[in-house]
Amino acid sequence: MQVSQILAEIDNEIARLQQARRLLAGEGDLHLARNGTTGFIPSAKKKRTLSADSKKRIAEAMKRRWTERRKLAAKAAKVEKAAK
Repeated sequence: MQVSQILAEIDNEIARLQQARRLLAGEGDLHLARNGTTGFIPSAKKKRTLSADSKKRIAEAMKRRWTERRKLAAKAAKVEKAAK
């Protein structure tokens, strides 16, 4: 085997290892395989939806939260006004 062939094989191996590193690090293009054909294509994440009951519970919890905040703010304002 000639030195030029050995160097060419080493260069090819380095290129393959660099490509593998890019793919593992998330920097590579996962849509193209090594030969340029379509390879692994990650699926799109499905949108998660809330049921009507869940939305209602969240809305009620937020209303309670803001009611408590308003009460605390009014109480603080009353104490501050009395302190003057």
